[in-house]
Amino acid sequence: MREFDFKKTASKLLTNDIVNMLGYIHEYKGQQNLFIEAKADVLSHLLEIAKIQSTEASNRIEGIYTSDERIKALVKEKSAPLSRNENEIAGYRDVLATVHENYDYIPPRANVILQLHRDLYQYSGMGIGGHFKNTENVIEEELGDGTKRVRFRPATAFETPDMIENLCNQFLREVDRGEVDPLLLIPMFVLDFLCIHPFNDGNGRMSRLLTLLLLYRSGYIVGKYISIEMLIEKTKDTYYDALQASSTGWHDGANDYMPFVSYTLGIIKSAYKTFSERVEHLATKGISKPERVRQFIENKLGKVTKKDIMDACPDISATTIEKTLGELVKDGTIIKIGNGRGTGYVYNR
Repeated sequence: MREFDFKKTASKLLTNDIVNMLGYIHEYKGQQNLFIEAKADVLSHLLEIAKIQSTEASNRIEGIYTSDERIKALVKEKSAPLSRNENEIAGYRDVLATVHENYDYIPPRANVILQLHRDLYQYSGMGIGGHFKNTENVIEEELGDGTKRVRFRPATAFETPDMIENLCNQFLREVDRGEVDPLLLIPMFVLDFLCIHPFNDGNGRMSRLLTLLLLYRSGYIVGKYISIEMLIEKTKDTYYDALQASSTGWHDGANDYMPFVSYTLGIIKSAYKTFSERVEHLATKGISKPERVRQFIENKLGKVTKKDIMDACPDISATTIEKTLGELVKDGTIIKIGNGRGTGYVYNR
């Protein structure tokens, strides 16, 4: 059976690039904690937006959709789910809330993972929630001609319970030792979880919920305010490439964790960078909204889209942003580039 030696594996990952990313994230973690303690009330709006974005993005990666209006109604619990897709979205919403509110009391153990999976499917009526897979599953890829090929064969159904138990035990043992940076341990754990693929369905969404859980338990709570799931969705192709690269040779313990660890750290770093930018804009709320839009474009190098501004300034309406962009273009402060979906703006320096 596949063994898990986190300490030995982590020692091979400390390249200059990885060490630099770790340093960046550690620094921003300290800044994050200071701001959250001082301005918790200011961040409530970011918290609500991130819940909606996380629920929507994590499900959309798996092809589970509903309208923007319905997503907001479901996340805010203003409506009951009305379809199979919405049942699964509501389940994710509930587990995400559990992780957000109780992470200190949710250790990554096999029985806890089963409970979270049970809650993920609590509205589905499918009967698979809270049970490890009972048939063999494979990870497939759809080719351009519509045919499919097997990308990876996970652990067998027979091996799965013992593997998950062993994985959790080894991870917790290494966390308790405190010799390996949790930022290295977490993506290794998630990669192993995905390679085991312990459930008949829901493995991808569970992996993202576990990523948040383990980050929160280690003090990296940026995912509460910036949707890590949305950042993964935006780089979905890179995510799947990293997953495939790191899973090759996994059954023999010969796989390279570096691609997946590097990808995950990049996502966390991006989340902190975005958090820092949004905090900066929240700190300037005394400035008029049009002026904040202007400052955002001025402080960015290269093209900025309307969506970039909406993501960075979620309290400014799309109408206000559009009106401000029009006025800034008219007076020559910014330059409009492209048309339609490709429209962007640069500061006229």
